Amino acid sequence: MGIHIIVSVALVVLVLLHSGRGGGLSDMFGGVQSAAAGSTVVERNLDRITVAAAVIFAFTTIMLAIRLQ
Repeated sequence: MGIHIIVSVALVVLVLLHSGRGGGLSDMFGGVQSAAAGSTVVERNLDRITVAAAVIFAFTTIMLAIRLQ
């Protein structure tokens, strides 16, 4: 249960760090990025970490559902 709560909070924070239509992590650190340029290394790593957190969240959700039946 504790892992699920920690992953839930981490997932919320990670999603909020993603850039929207003109903000996010790259603007927070002062990075200027043109529309034609690809995503930065930081943003790609943030994507990977977010996906990993989402997978862990899904796994803990399923485990809690099975355990509580």
